[in-house]
Amino acid sequence: MESYRTAQSQGRGEVVEKKSRFLAEIFPVGTEEEAAAILERVKKEYWDARHHCWAYIIRGNPPCERMSDDGEPSGTAGKPILEVLRGKELTNILAVVTRYFGGTLLGTGGLVRAYTAAVTEGLSHTELVTRNLGIRLNIITDYSGLGKIQYLTAQRGIVTEDTAYTDKVEMTVIVPEDELAALKKEIREGTNGQAVFKEKGECWFTRKE
Repeated sequence: MESYRTAQSQGRGEVVEKKSRFLAEIFPVGTEEEAAAILERVKKEYWDARHHCWAYIIRGNPPCERMSDDGEPSGTAGKPILEVLRGKELTNILAVVTRYFGGTLLGTGGLVRAYTAAVTEGLSHTELVTRNLGIRLNIITDYSGLGKIQYLTAQRGIVTEDTAYTDKVEMTVIVPEDELAALKKEIREGTNGQAVFKEKGECWFTRKE
């Protein structure tokens, strides 16, 4: 099943190293344009900070990866941030580490450790999820088949998106792509072939870690 790991929502963490504050913020993003807009917003919010270093990874084949040291010595900020994102196998994600200088130079190694620690701390306060490729499926049944269908979908942990009750019952569920054929077979057998299916296209759904 096709899937990827990302942030469910914005997260934030902070570390202090020799009086320098490193404020890390994590954002889910879908495009480079969205990442750029968030970066501008962060820079305006923390306009008095010396550095806004960042990295992002956007899904693609190959993935789009960008990073910036934003005035820090080359390779001491953007690359460590990116390496943490890679190491945790995250994508569609932006990490920004804002530094308030504390008056003491940290040196190359100290900066790498501080930016690595900051983004790691930010991720520890971020809800990470796995997003899976699924199929939005309409299931139309009479009322006698409803209980069996609800049982079968619950057994597989399948999300029910909507249920409409008229003279028939129409359920909309999100089915993992690799479970679709098996679920249809089980429902046909459980309803004596009375259920009708309509596939409504692909979609991504989330499972929390």
